[in-house]
Amino acid sequence: MAKANKTIFVCQSCGATSPRWQGKCPSCSEWNTLTEESDAAGPPGTGLMRRGASSGRVITLEGLRGSTQEAPRFSTGLAELDRVTGGGIVPGSALLIGGEPGIGKSTLLLQLTASLARAGKRTVYFSGEEAAAQVRLRAVRLGLDDAPVALACETSLAHILATLEAGPPPDLIVVDSIQTLWAEAIEAAPGTVSQVRASAQALIRHAKTAGSALLLVGHVTKDGQIAGPKVIEHMVDTVLYFEGDRGHAYRILRAVKNRFGATDEIGVFEMASYGLREISNPSELFLGDRDASSPGAAVFAGVEGTRPILVEIQALVAPSSLGTPRRAVVGWDTARLSMLLAVLEARAGLSFAGKDVYLNVAGGLRINEPAADLAAAAALVSSLSGVPIPRDRVHFGEVSLSGAINATPLMGPRLKEAQKLGFREALVPAQGELDAAGLKLRTMRLSHLRELADEAPSCD
Repeated sequence: MAKANKTIFVCQSCGATSPRWQGKCPSCSEWNTLTEESDAAGPPGTGLMRRGASSGRVITLEGLRGSTQEAPRFSTGLAELDRVTGGGIVPGSALLIGGEPGIGKSTLLLQLTASLARAGKRTVYFSGEEAAAQVRLRAVRLGLDDAPVALACETSLAHILATLEAGPPPDLIVVDSIQTLWAEAIEAAPGTVSQVRASAQALIRHAKTAGSALLLVGHVTKDGQIAGPKVIEHMVDTVLYFEGDRGHAYRILRAVKNRFGATDEIGVFEMASYGLREISNPSELFLGDRDASSPGAAVFAGVEGTRPILVEIQALVAPSSLGTPRRAVVGWDTARLSMLLAVLEARAGLSFAGKDVYLNVAGGLRINEPAADLAAAAALVSSLSGVPIPRDRVHFGEVSLSGAINATPLMGPRLKEAQKLGFREALVPAQGELDAAGLKLRTMRLSHLRELADEAPSCD
């Protein structure tokens, strides 16, 4: 008698399985994420050691020494995308891109496929969320309707694989999105853990065999993480996040995993009526028009990967009518602001008691670099004292709990970027090499946060 299919419950957040439904996942503690699925196919690798299975072959082991060569790449035609991927896309690699709905993922991918198609590459675009007419309308709006991109609207994994195997191997395969695909062998709804895992595994296997680059689009959860099991991010070679604020025109493409390049590079784009425009100098975009007469605004010279970026940090310190004053932060870490306020009170003698503190990174950029401490502290001191910071001054340096200002890496490139944009003064840590060859900026080297509260010494 044939064995009946076993029913299991799979968590759509972490991929853990349970024999029965529970309101709370026992693995990740998320509520209402268990979905009923059939275990007819079983997980990958099940039954490999069953009775009668053929024995494996002996694998030749190799050492770490040997000849190696750089992975071949082809340019995407978009300089910012090439920067993030490490110089271009590697044939046979798999890339996963995620981002909030409406952020511009489909626009970016359409521009990418059109650029490659115009350069003589064969590109295939599978859309599972939009009809062909919708994709064509976007192409007309972007002026890309003349590009020889092969388009299909399909969600069946079997049909997609059959189409790819019927013709010559494409240079780039785009699937928008992986959550819309379904495999007939799995009795589960599209978007579930089993369907997403099986579809991604089959497409990646085909791309590796055919030598085609594969680009998958993934939905994101309310927390901003790519939906589905984490195993999908482990299966692909590169994971990209397309970030941005709907209130601002800029978009940032950030790599969080890259087997063929660095993971600290970013690409900056601006959303325009004709599509995404590459920004070669992001500092001008994030600085914008600044008011030199208003206190509480300091320019931070930061670094994203190998690219220096200047951004304005704005602070507002106002009397509070509440028993517990507000501490609001946009674009920075709330816990780091609390720490910085405590250091200013304990080490610099400044009091923020009974005052609301608001901190904002202009342009909607999110800063994670500790070197922004000194710029944030300067903005807070300026707002508290009511004295504006000179318009042509930049800041960077990490503040410790003792109040000391620690050295930061890449000090020379930060200052060179500031000089290129017309800044003439810089508040920098007392320690660390400046690499000041060719620099004309006046540097004020600070060793302790008290020097911000006291009258600033003259620049040398």
